[in-house]
Amino acid sequence: MDSLTTFLVAHIGQADSLLMESRQLVGLVAAVLAALLAGQLGWHGTDRILARRERADD
Repeated sequence: MDSLTTFLVAHIGQADSLLMESRQLVGLVAAVLAALLAGQLGWHGTDRILARRERADD
């Protein structure tokens, strides 16, 4: 019975550790994707503003 309890505690500890590490990795990936999306949207927004100004000048 002691070996089963030790086995379960060890696996629960490993699973908890892996979940904590994956949470940090998922957060990092989400931050990078959000930065890329913001940059892409900013670039397209700037292009549209410049295109409107050029049309207004004509």
